[in-house]
Amino acid sequence: MSNATEFHHIALIVKPDDSSEDLVNTLRQTVTFLGERGVKVFPDQHAARALGLSHPLATEEMGHHCDLAIIIGGDGTFLNSARRLGNSQIPLLGVNLGRLGFLVDISPDAMRDTLGNVLDGRYEEEERFLLSCQVGKQAPELALNDVVLHKWNTARMVEFETWVDDSFIDTQRSDGIIVSTPTGSTAYALSVGGPLLTPTLDAIALVPICPHTLSNRPIVVHSRNVVRLRVCGKTSPEHVRVTCDGQVTLDVGPGDDIVLHRHQSPLRLIHPAGHDHFQILRTKLHWGGKHS
Repeated sequence: MSNATEFHHIALIVKPDDSSEDLVNTLRQTVTFLGERGVKVFPDQHAARALGLSHPLATEEMGHHCDLAIIIGGDGTFLNSARRLGNSQIPLLGVNLGRLGFLVDISPDAMRDTLGNVLDGRYEEEERFLLSCQVGKQAPELALNDVVLHKWNTARMVEFETWVDDSFIDTQRSDGIIVSTPTGSTAYALSVGGPLLTPTLDAIALVPICPHTLSNRPIVVHSRNVVRLRVCGKTSPEHVRVTCDGQVTLDVGPGDDIVLHRHQSPLRLIHPAGHDHFQILRTKLHWGGKHS
C-alpha cells in the first residue's frame, strides 16, 4: 500500500462510441470529484465527446502527460488501453461498467470513496506482464490476456508446430492454441480447460483448443521462455489467423513463424486497498462460500 499520492494529472479513457446514460453519469461524477480534489483531467477523444469537451488527448500520449489513467468500461476497454499504453509506465485503474470485470474492479457506486482513497495514497499496486507477438516480419503487437492461433474460414482442424526456446514440443492438430498470460488465464484459456494462474506468477500457459489427441494437455512454461508456432502439414496459412486479446487480428503468410515472448515493460495496475484476487474469483466464477 502506498503512503502518499502522486496522482495530479489523470487521464480518462472510456469505451469507444459509448454514449450511454450510465457512462455519461459516471464520467461527470468522476470529472467533478477530481476537480474538487484539484486534479487536472485529460479525457481521451471518446470521453471528451461524451462530455461535450474539446481538446482530447490521444491514448498513446497519456504516458507522457499523466501519472494515472482511469479506464471506465469493461475488460475489453481495459485490454485495449493496456496494449496502447504498454510501452509507458503509467498505472491503470479500472471502473467497471461492463459485465464480468476481472480487470476493472471498482463499481460506479464505490467510485468516489475508492478514488478518494487512491488520491490519499491508500491503494495497492500490482505489476502484470504483457506478451509481445510477431508474425513473420510484421510489426509486433502486444497482448495482456492472450495470443491465439486459430483456424479461419474452415471447418477443418489446423496443423502447427510448437517450440519453446530451442526445444521442439510437438506437432498438433486442433482448432488452435491459446498462449495465455496469468491475467488471461481467467479468459478464453479458462473456457477451454486451461489452468488458473495467480496474477503475479512468472508463467505462460499453452492451452490447446479442441485437440485431436486427447492426451494433448495444457503446458505451463516460464514467462522468460520464447514460444514459437509454425503452421505445417496440409494446413494453408490462409486458413489460420493470430488474434491478440480477441481484438487485433493478424494474417499468417507462408513460412511465417509466430514468435511470442514477455514484453520488456511491465503493466502497473492500481487496486483498492484490501484487493483480494481470490475473492474476485469466488465472486466472478460463482465458487462456493465458506464451509462450516
